[in-house]
Amino acid sequence: MTQMPYYASAEQVMRDRSEYARKGISRGRSVAVLTYAEGILFIAENPSTTLHKIGEIYDRIGFAAVGRYSEYETLRQAGVRLADVRGYSYNRRDVTGRVLANAYAQTLGAIFTEQMKPYEVEVCVAELGEQPRRDELYRLTFDGSVVDEPDFVVMGAQAEAVSTAMRSGFQARLPLREALALASSALASGAAPTNGKAAGSGTTEPLPPQKLEVAVLDRNRTKRTFRRISGAALRELLGADDAPPVQPDEPATPSDAGEASNGSPA
Repeated sequence: MTQMPYYASAEQVMRDRSEYARKGISRGRSVAVLTYAEGILFIAENPSTTLHKIGEIYDRIGFAAVGRYSEYETLRQAGVRLADVRGYSYNRRDVTGRVLANAYAQTLGAIFTEQMKPYEVEVCVAELGEQPRRDELYRLTFDGSVVDEPDFVVMGAQAEAVSTAMRSGFQARLPLREALALASSALASGAAPTNGKAAGSGTTEPLPPQKLEVAVLDRNRTKRTFRRISGAALRELLGADDAPPVQPDEPATPSDAGEASNGSPA
């Protein structure tokens, strides 16, 4: 007797891939990107000092992501190469956040529809404008969807809780110190459960500086505007001058930062 081949409708395949990708992304620690008075702020819950969730792509363009580290790092590197080639071949002004967001959307869409396993990532491409009203934040999902977000973007495990906390205190053109305080407080509201407290319960202790990765696109800088904020500078901005010294990174789990051998979600 001939066995009938397994069959699944295209709609079911797409649903299964979407569910698979969402589950992977939901295990990653949260990332937030928001505008402030002098630029764009990137902040992530990330105890690792080597596996970055935030990076620079070009002079005025930054990148943030959550999900599987090996996959979003591949995307970041591809974006850097695209920006370098386009800037060299044409003009540096031709390298824009919209161009990069479109390229990422095409890549993610092709992977989602053509490969068995979709990328378990969400990405934000942020471009710093000459004036605050020209700042651009693009959010890209695992299936290639792209949205131009106003004011801020939140991605990761507790995105809804963090977004709610961010929305309640966000104001246009906050100073850096206030924007950082708002974002770190919002991330804490959706942080992984500690001391028996549930994530998103609103009772989570504030995240210490050594568990944060922070960077900005600074409008006061010329040419390359991206800079990281860490160490004493970060502790001072957070009002944590008396914070204990940075401890060794927490052991990576399959759902965050990834095992070095396979790059699991971060």
